[in-house]
Amino acid sequence: MTAGGTEVGADPQPAPRLLRTAADLQAALTQTPGQKVGLVPTMGFLHEGHAALIRRARAECAVVVVSIFVNPLQFGPSEDLARYPRDLERDLALAGEAGADLVFHPGAGEMYPPGFSTRVEPSGVSDGLDGASRPGHFAGVATVVLKLLGLVRPDRAYFGEKDWQQLAVVRRVVCDLNVPVEIVGVPTVRAPSGLALSSRNSYLTPEQQERAAVLSRALRAVQAAYAAGERDTGRLLGAGRAILAQEGELELDYLAIVDRNMAQTPYVHPDPLNRVLIAARLFGVRLIDNLPLDPG
Repeated sequence: MTAGGTEVGADPQPAPRLLRTAADLQAALTQTPGQKVGLVPTMGFLHEGHAALIRRARAECAVVVVSIFVNPLQFGPSEDLARYPRDLERDLALAGEAGADLVFHPGAGEMYPPGFSTRVEPSGVSDGLDGASRPGHFAGVATVVLKLLGLVRPDRAYFGEKDWQQLAVVRRVVCDLNVPVEIVGVPTVRAPSGLALSSRNSYLTPEQQERAAVLSRALRAVQAAYAAGERDTGRLLGAGRAILAQEGELELDYLAIVDRNMAQTPYVHPDPLNRVLIAARLFGVRLIDNLPLDPG
């Protein structure tokens, strides 16, 4: 085993060490002084998208920590906290295969003990889109991420680009609060149909997952209109809505084009960080996705 991964012919990656308390996590980390640490925060029910994050961390860090915590602070009263999918045994196997050394799996009482009363309230990049549709969501995300960064003290933390606004929020919080960590965004992993991998896809049947790929087709239609020279935001989004109209079960939350500051404008100026984002409910499941406006 090298610090960057497993060599051909080397022994399989050993099972990661499971830790359930902050004290045990910090004790384990004190055994690796001076080594570069990578953190992959997750809510569990891991899939190939999470594996890509872990493999990236394995390639760049000597110690890889995966957190598995279904964070109650980021779920609204009518959201799916109670039924969010969970399978720790499966998660440990996938995390180990991808290269994790430590898996931190605390309970809610460990993360938010009696008397806990502090929340991080981001603004700006968190204000629209999911921030408007899910009040309090990004405060919950920012709070738990800041706690995890404080516990692990990683050199790098890895997040999927599928949750683009979340990635923007985390980067803003880390910058504003001078947290000494590099936030690494990792490209979205997709099914052959184009559907972005998500733990919530498990709520859908295989046929429904195929139909849910309409989200990525709509995003690609916006990309194609941009590549053809269209710069008016309304007409660009109209190309995506025309694709979405083909799926009668879909309830659109938003389809939006944003710049590097998560701002929306009526006319798109050239910028490689412009992004088209979508959130929609399909067969009772809320799904999100995004693509760069210009894939370069």
